[in-house]
Amino acid sequence: MGRKFDLSQILGDLESTSTLDELTSVAVQLRDKLQIDHMTYHWVDGAGDQYGFTTYSDAWDDRYRDRNYHRIDPVILGCFQRFHAVDWKQLNWSGKAVKAFLQDAQEHGVGNQGYSIPLRGPGGQFALFTVNNSCDDITWQAFVETYGRDLILVAHFLNRKALEFAKERQPDNMRGLSPREIDAMTLLALGYSRAQVAHSLSISEHTLRAYIESARSKLGAQNTTHAIATALSRGLIVV
Repeated sequence: MGRKFDLSQILGDLESTSTLDELTSVAVQLRDKLQIDHMTYHWVDGAGDQYGFTTYSDAWDDRYRDRNYHRIDPVILGCFQRFHAVDWKQLNWSGKAVKAFLQDAQEHGVGNQGYSIPLRGPGGQFALFTVNNSCDDITWQAFVETYGRDLILVAHFLNRKALEFAKERQPDNMRGLSPREIDAMTLLALGYSRAQVAHSLSISEHTLRAYIESARSKLGAQNTTHAIATALSRGLIVV
């Protein structure tokens, strides 16, 4: 399970998308490269509306929505209380209703292993990016250790693009940073070095420096660390 993929290529492909269908296509290609069963981007906004894509079966997607499973789904409930990526094994799957939900999910082809990344945005937006597979615990742990960090980065890029495709769901003053400035600040906030950020974005360190300085100026920050903290506090970037 899993083949190493070109992260910069995937991020570039995500950047070039202009519709949810194109975004879905890139995600499906990544799923196939990783040789896993499913990949899902699931958004529940402040009004309770749902948006996104999934490679689960249409039957499960319809059933999930019809039965309002998002109200009891341990993945959504558990991740809503967290800011970091979560392995499904860490969540609470006890309770009669939840056990019935789990059985229903597995009968519809949902795998026994999952890794979900919580994402937040303006206007009460809460989203999850999830990869899902059927395998043993040791195999899954090795997969997460190998690909977890890259998947977190992909999730944030994907979420930003999804927000762009649904502008009617956003306030007009969603952010004051450009897409590239947000990408640069997000990577720095995730702990990447400047060299790693420049490589991931396929730009020179000189160009990266310009993005950082521009973001710092817009945020009124004294230095890069202050800029990152300000961007996080304003919800301009999410890590």
